[in-house]
Amino acid sequence: MSLINLASRVTPLNSRAFIGLAVAAFAAVGLSLTPAAEPALAPGSVFTANEEGGSLSRIDIQSGAVQSITLPVMPHNVDISAEARLVFVVGLAANAGHGMSTTMTTSTAGESAEAHEDEEPAGRLAVFKLDAIDHEPVAIIDVGHHPAHVVPDLSGKRVFVTDSESNTVSVIDLNSSKIVKAIPTGSYPHGLRLSPDGQELFIANVEDGSVSVIDVASLEEQARIPIGKAPVQVGFTPDGTRVYVSLRDENKVAVIDRAARQVITKIDVGCNPIQVFATPDGRHVYVANQGSDTDPDNRVSIIDVASNEVVKTLTVGAGAHGVTISKDGQFAFITNIKDNSVSVIDTASQTVVRTIPAGEGPNGIAFFPGNS
Repeated sequence: MSLINLASRVTPLNSRAFIGLAVAAFAAVGLSLTPAAEPALAPGSVFTANEEGGSLSRIDIQSGAVQSITLPVMPHNVDISAEARLVFVVGLAANAGHGMSTTMTTSTAGESAEAHEDEEPAGRLAVFKLDAIDHEPVAIIDVGHHPAHVVPDLSGKRVFVTDSESNTVSVIDLNSSKIVKAIPTGSYPHGLRLSPDGQELFIANVEDGSVSVIDVASLEEQARIPIGKAPVQVGFTPDGTRVYVSLRDENKVAVIDRAARQVITKIDVGCNPIQVFATPDGRHVYVANQGSDTDPDNRVSIIDVASNEVVKTLTVGAGAHGVTISKDGQFAFITNIKDNSVSVIDTASQTVVRTIPAGEGPNGIAFFPGNS
């Protein structure tokens, strides 16, 4: 039986409305547009992991087509290897009960492994071909009991998946579709990103308030940096010299000097910041502030990297969570988990220019430049 049911729907997404720069006004979104300044839209797609709906949405930037793919996991995060032309989605197995995805544990790595040694792993990594996203996964891999985030290496031959319950990051060889190593981290590892040079992974450990630094060559933890309360995700500047870390329970973003391995400042942002992402020119960092279940935030804080100050705050949808930015830096994309939508921000004007429907509970988000 097929694991995927494909349903495509097209949202009216005229490119002029999308970038906010053409002559006519679209009553539905109230945009004022000017043709003389209209830049060409580069091809590309945005992928959202819709955790509550158990689906993946693919949004084509030029045409506005929104494709919805039902998954064998309740996906918390998604990432893409342009080199290998693969899409990775990670989360609990669809029959494992997605309510577990918000449960935290204080067990150590050893205690967690002992507690789960006789249990069936609940976590799954599903791997899709970028050119055939509507086909069945090319691999479905067990990845522990509570996988959170996934990132590929620069070659697209390995991926790294955080397992929050075992306090490890799994190293998965894509040729064999097997875990080749589980690297110990701090307590409750969640978000992780690869440094621009591909040499290090920085991992946010939610429960012990630290960031683990993993050497990609040796696959060993090289440092553990104290950072603050409930770090959730990290984001590198393009030159790799600084790492911005969301501190959910402080309503701040910490800035790490990568070479010195220490925090140099903290910046006040919105309520319960989650994901962070730097613009390709290195000038700004976008921060999604999610808030709580009972009081969701709907703001994006824009940090100026030179001054390390918030220079603008934008209103998006309720429960702002995931952030990604297009390769050319023209647009930032924000998942809104309470609105089931993606907000599109024009980075030049720093304004929200479009809201696009996504699946239920869109969480992680990734951008792929070019046509798939």
